[in-house]
Amino acid sequence: MERKNHIDFTTLICALTLMFMSLGIVYSASATIAAKEKGTSEFYLIQHAIKVAAGIVFLFFFMRFDYHRIQRLSKLILIGTILLLIATILIGIIAQGAKRWLNIGPLNLQPSELAKYALLFHLAALIVKKGELIQDLKRGYVPMLIWIALVTGLVLLQPNFSMSIMIFGLSLSLLYIGNVRLQHLVMTFVTLIPAILIFMIFKPYSIKRITDFINNIFGSSQNLGYQLSQSIIAFGNGGIFGVGPGESKQRDLFLPLSHNDFVYSIIGEEYGFLGTMTILFIFFLIMLRGFKIARNAPDPFGRFAAAAITLAITTNALANACVTVGLFPTTGLPMPFVSYGGTSMLVSSAVIGILLNISSQTDMNPRIQEIPVLGEVNADTINTRKVY
Repeated sequence: MERKNHIDFTTLICALTLMFMSLGIVYSASATIAAKEKGTSEFYLIQHAIKVAAGIVFLFFFMRFDYHRIQRLSKLILIGTILLLIATILIGIIAQGAKRWLNIGPLNLQPSELAKYALLFHLAALIVKKGELIQDLKRGYVPMLIWIALVTGLVLLQPNFSMSIMIFGLSLSLLYIGNVRLQHLVMTFVTLIPAILIFMIFKPYSIKRITDFINNIFGSSQNLGYQLSQSIIAFGNGGIFGVGPGESKQRDLFLPLSHNDFVYSIIGEEYGFLGTMTILFIFFLIMLRGFKIARNAPDPFGRFAAAAITLAITTNALANACVTVGLFPTTGLPMPFVSYGGTSMLVSSAVIGILLNISSQTDMNPRIQEIPVLGEVNADTINTRKVY
């Protein structure tokens, strides 16, 4: 008798909890600016609620979608996202001096979010396909590095420096997990430094963000930048227990992007230190369960895909939190499931669904079943025994 297993309910509950919590958080963070710009304080709440509902649909759809299909289609999926990145550069929507969004009918799509996971899934498939050959520089490592360079280069051209660094770092982390030689990875980092310096020369805003960050860390400047200063004030206002839901002062046109990139600051102000730690604890649970799913996955692709999803979700969340308190340079990376943003919500929901599908094919959460066994007195008498 074939045994079907449960999904990992802890991961599911964590994701859904973050999504439902985000409704109140985004509403509070966006109410003032929505009333000013859109004429109603509920505008961004309604938009976000639609995205959360769609995210839940995506989550349950991909939870039922056999992840082995992604392994077979990974190259086509990656090529498709690369074409979207090229289209974004050519005809994308310009916002804040960058082309990061592509208008497709009523949707504003951010292809870099899709490309991040498409690349990670294809790298996972290549690691499995190449096997021991992955330690060979020319036949194993370099072909995968070409895919990484292509995706990160196109994201960098938007320009989206923070996302390109995130994609590059996650990709090399996955290759390290996949047993790529450490010297090959070190060599890649060393040769990458000149390219980063050249990019920074032509993009002065990147230099300013990094120098502001260094000045902040070493205390050589009192000027933290307006956005970071307002974020720090929000955390200071919140203290341990927060000022209460809907009582934020910084959202009132003081803190830009308070419902998006800096939503964690509003959590800190309204729910205090305890609220921020609760959010991080939920992501910590997702990390623990995700890596456990990876260890118990029934095949190599499942292990690498689960590890990639877990790394991407939790690293993105940690980076967003660190930015809001000045531990990282300011970036445009949202907090998964919490920040206002359609592409991030849908893509994050989809990949958590894939992670849950992997968990359902492990032995972590077996169902209770009734199987027939022979009775001790009469072989014709059938009893049942529960197995786990």
